[in-house]
Amino acid sequence: MRFLPPATIAQRDEFDEVIDVRTPAEFADDHIPGAINCPVLSDDERVVVGTLYKQASPFEARKVGAALVARNIAHHLDARFHDRPKSWRPLVCCWRGGQRSGAMTLILQQVGWGARQLEGGYKQYRKQVMDALAEAPARYRFRVLCGPTGSGKSRLLDALAEAGHQVLDLERLACHRGSVLGALPDEPQPSQKRFESLLWLALSALDPARPVHIEAESRRIGRLTVPGSLIDAMHQGDCLCLEVPLGERVRFLLEDYDYFLRQPAPLMARLGQLRELHGREKLAQWEALIKAGAFPALVEALLVEHYDPLYGRSTDRHYANLAEAQHLRLDNLSVPALTALAAEWQDDRQKISASPPPP
Repeated sequence: MRFLPPATIAQRDEFDEVIDVRTPAEFADDHIPGAINCPVLSDDERVVVGTLYKQASPFEARKVGAALVARNIAHHLDARFHDRPKSWRPLVCCWRGGQRSGAMTLILQQVGWGARQLEGGYKQYRKQVMDALAEAPARYRFRVLCGPTGSGKSRLLDALAEAGHQVLDLERLACHRGSVLGALPDEPQPSQKRFESLLWLALSALDPARPVHIEAESRRIGRLTVPGSLIDAMHQGDCLCLEVPLGERVRFLLEDYDYFLRQPAPLMARLGQLRELHGREKLAQWEALIKAGAFPALVEALLVEHYDPLYGRSTDRHYANLAEAQHLRLDNLSVPALTALAAEWQDDRQKISASPPPP
């Protein structure tokens, strides 16, 4: 039988499915979009084989590893691939296009499927992602939504996306709202590699001929780092400053962060991270408001004493076109009001309404 040669990542769309044979932990850390995980070694089995390789010999490791790989491939044939037609063409990858994907590809080809091994494996895919993220952001024209915390920037992005405008929502990709209180309940952040894959996938779906709306962000969103090339492109983009009355920002934040009202203990713990910046006395004042259930007063104090000064310094320092920014007053951050605004939104920055229509 003539075995088919490896395929490149550029040929991805020629295949019906991508099979990632790395361990579940490797797959969870990051993987090619749309791939399925059919590990030929479990996380524990890989440790066993690796330990044998170092402490006994490569031969002993391969002997034990071959038996484990054979059993796991047999399981996948029975459980995952039994209904695939003869015309099925999977692309098989491991870390670098070595023995793990080679073993799976060999068996699938022997069955009669048009399986191909991914040349260079996940490592080659990862290089493509990083090369693209270094180059691609400069091709887009970003419209950066600026405004202090509680200005409804993320909610406006949602409304714009629903109305058919191009949006890149970094906080959604990062599973984090971008501040000391930004961690989402029961929703951990992805790994840095996974975040970059999701970002590359999102950018690839955008049309460079149309503007892309994005929220002003710092270089870090939670524990994740935004690629410098994207930050640089954002800093050169057109700015649109949202102006929202303090009272409406407080109302909006109480609605948007309602989980802290139900469980104030995590709120107190996270505010403790600001002790070095604001001192024990200020932290004690904020904690007293939490214990008293005075959440509107707490939110207003946090905005005035922490978030607004911090945001002002950061924005003024980084955005080249901030002085020419268009200002948009939003008196109502309700979903209906922003949906109505997005319905009238024009991609031409000169045609945006000066204020949103009534809800």
